[in-house]
Amino acid sequence: MKSWRRKGIYFAVCLCILLVLAICLSLFTGSSSLSMTQLLEQLRTSDTTGTAYRIFVYVRLPRTLAAIAAGAALAVSGAIIQAVLNNSLASPNIIGVNSGAGFCALLAASLFPAATMLVPVAAFFGALATSLFIYALAAKTGASRMTLVLAGVAIGSILSAGMDVLMILFPDDVIGATGFLVGSFSGVTMTGLQPAAILIAIGLVLALVCGYDLNVLALGEEIASGLGMRVARMRFVLIAISALLAGAAVSFAGLLGFIGLMVPHICRRFLGADNRVVLPCAMLLGAIFALVCDALGKFLFAPFEIPVGILLALLGGPFFLFLLLKGGRGRMYD
Repeated sequence: MKSWRRKGIYFAVCLCILLVLAICLSLFTGSSSLSMTQLLEQLRTSDTTGTAYRIFVYVRLPRTLAAIAAGAALAVSGAIIQAVLNNSLASPNIIGVNSGAGFCALLAASLFPAATMLVPVAAFFGALATSLFIYALAAKTGASRMTLVLAGVAIGSILSAGMDVLMILFPDDVIGATGFLVGSFSGVTMTGLQPAAILIAIGLVLALVCGYDLNVLALGEEIASGLGMRVARMRFVLIAISALLAGAAVSFAGLLGFIGLMVPHICRRFLGADNRVVLPCAMLLGAIFALVCDALGKFLFAPFEIPVGILLALLGGPFFLFLLLKGGRGRMYD
C-alpha cells in the first residue's frame, strides 16, 4: 500500500473516532440538561411528547447535523479555492465568497420571503459569481497573493454593506439576520437544513471525485494541458463545486469564517499536498471543528451562549496573522 494511502487511512480513522466523540458532545451539551438515559427511556416507552425527546429531535439533532454539514462544506470549499488559486491565504470568507453568498441569500429572503427553497440556490449563485470574479482578477492581472487577498477583503466589505442595506430596507423579512451575519447554528430546523444539505452532499461527492484533477492542476497549466486536461473547463468546474459548498453552508449557518482557511492547512501539515487525501480528511476535520466550537460556545459562558462564528473569528484571526508572518517574511507584495 502506498505511503500516502496508509497515512491518509490512519489519519481518517482517527478523525472518524473524534467525529463520533464530537457528535456526542454536541448532542448532549446545551442550556438544558439532557442525558442518554432520559432519551433512551422515552424512546423505549415511545413517549414523543417528553421534554428530552423534543429537545433532542427539534433542537440538538438539527443543530448537530447543521454543524457537520457546514464544517465539512466550508473546509472542502477552502481546500479547493486554495488549490485552484494557488494561494494558501485564500478561503471562502477572506476572498469574499461567503459575503457574496450571504448577500444573495438575504436578497432572496427579502424579495421572496415565502420561497425558502430559493435561499440556498441564490447563495450558490452569489458564491459562484464572487469566485469567478476573483479568479478572473487573478488570471487577467497576474495579481500577487497579497493583492488578491486585499481585493477579496474589499469585495467582501462592499457586499457586507449591501447586506446592511437589505436589513434596513426589509427589516421584517430578514428577522434574525444578526445571527446570520455572525454565523450560528442556533435555530436551524430540519426543514430549513434539508435543501442545503442535499446540495452539500452533491458538492462533497463531486469534490472527492476531483481530487486527482486538483493534483494535476498543481503541476502547472502547461503540464496539465499536456496530460490532456482542459484546464479552463476544469477550473470552472472546481470553482463551481467550491461555490456550491460555500453557498449552501452560508444559506443556513450564516457567515462562518476561517474553517476554510485553517482546516486545509492542518490537513496538509500532516498529510502533504495530495488532494486525494486532503479533501476527505478536510471534510472530517471541518465537521469536527464546527461541532467542537459550537459545543464550546454553548457551555463556556453558560447560561449565555456564544455564537460559533465568534469563536471561529477568535481562533481564525491569529491563525491568519501567523500565516502572513510565516509566509511573508516582509515580502508583502510578492
